[in-house]
Amino acid sequence: MNLPNLLTLLRIFFVPLIVSALLAEDMGIDWAFADVAIPREVFALAVFLAAAATDMLDGYLARRWSQITTVGTLLDPIADKLLVSAALVSLVKIDRISAWLVILIISREFAVSGLRQIAAATGHTIGASDLGKTKMTAQVVAIALVIGGLRWPALAQLGSIAMWAVVAFTLISGADYFRRFWHEVDAQVKTRRRKELLQLERQKKRATRADARSARAARSAQASR
Repeated sequence: MNLPNLLTLLRIFFVPLIVSALLAEDMGIDWAFADVAIPREVFALAVFLAAAATDMLDGYLARRWSQITTVGTLLDPIADKLLVSAALVSLVKIDRISAWLVILIISREFAVSGLRQIAAATGHTIGASDLGKTKMTAQVVAIALVIGGLRWPALAQLGSIAMWAVVAFTLISGADYFRRFWHEVDAQVKTRRRKELLQLERQKKRATRADARSARAARSAQASR
């Protein structure tokens, strides 16, 4: 277990903290450390930004130290989806984001994950695109603004605008993944199918030649008798 993977796991452990902080008023939780009261909104924002920072840091360290592993490759997108989905659902619960926006964003994540699994089954990998990375950045900024708007109302309007930007990036990046899937995976399937047909045709030709040789041998044997 290397440091980048530990940071990814830490991001997953941050998820329940963010949810409990955002819903603390409903659950009757008071946040206080060293006899200093911390507003739940500030605590939630701090934890969310710290979790988002681990997302950038683990990828940077993995590339810099050449510690890209299969576990990290699998866990990183899961951690990102858990972090964003938990924050969005919690904000819906406290009536700060419309539910249909969250449904659209999370549905896109499930759809893209499904495409990647189908592509992996065919031996093809669909990596994260620049649009996908921009979408993740936009989500972090928008969620941070909405959470900050709980404490500082001046940020609420900016958060609403940023969420519409997230919706735009969600639709555009989702369409881009579908396009890449259709172009790359479909082309690969067609190529494999052509190879299978060529192989089948060669087998038929070999079988035909073998039958012809057998027929000639049978005629020769009959003629010699």
